[in-house]
Amino acid sequence: MINVAVIEDNDTIREGLKILINETYGYSCSAAFSSYDLFYKEIKKLSIDVLLIDIGSSGSKGISAVKKIKTLVPETSILILTLYEENNLIFDALCAGASGYVVKRTPPGKLLEAIQEAYYGGTPMNSDIARKVTHFFQRQNQINSASQDLLSDGEQDILNKLIEGNSFKVISDTLLMSIEDMRFSFRNIYKKLHFRAQLK
Repeated sequence: MINVAVIEDNDTIREGLKILINETYGYSCSAAFSSYDLFYKEIKKLSIDVLLIDIGSSGSKGISAVKKIKTLVPETSILILTLYEENNLIFDALCAGASGYVVKRTPPGKLLEAIQEAYYGGTPMNSDIARKVTHFFQRQNQINSASQDLLSDGEQDILNKLIEGNSFKVISDTLLMSIEDMRFSFRNIYKKLHFRAQLK
């Protein structure tokens, strides 16, 4: 059972997500909140695998919430709910520790797949966003010769190909691996580089 919680200020969307999750076998919506503050009050009572969080209208407050939640429940995977895919808030949230994102217009089946992917350690995001995050780590000097001691040879190969501008699909085809396995490998890369960045 994948335990999911939702933070969404739109009542209709929040209740719709709750119904979808609860009516799908293998998923459970543990709780749904209209604000971060309400979530913080209940966080210690909850057992959450994946948290869906809307940061679209809250800007920097939403980014701060991602950082705080990762501190309070570091094992919880955070998925950003967003109206638009190409959004700097998504990038900032990923750099703050979110696992990935889903667009609000995503069909229900794909949304559930994204939750499952995050639960199993994947990164629900497209390759353009992944490349932007990768370039951020480059600017932070997380990707250089020092990353050799952090990443496996296979992970370094994936990272190099992503930096070169290849899509997830092209990388998976080139390395003769499934796109799912490639995305899970990128999640490991992301977690390792993000951890190192947090140490600085």
